[in-house]
Amino acid sequence: MKNKVVVTIADREYTMVAVEDEAYVRKCADHVDAQLRELSGARISQADAAVLAAMNVADRYFKEQEASENLRR
Repeated sequence: MKNKVVVTIADREYTMVAVEDEAYVRKCADHVDAQLRELSGARISQADAAVLAAMNVADRYFKEQEASENLRR
């Protein structure tokens, strides 16, 4: 079943539709919001902050994926 969850990211509301529960969707949104707020002090556009936040998340994802693969070996 899909859930609709309204979240706030960078002071804007978004309606997310997900199969995950509301708590998980909010946890993800809070993480993205925190990433954007961390970059907001850098005096860059919101679009640039979003790209940098996405790059930070991707970097962590691939490093964790590599660490997990190393543990399996």
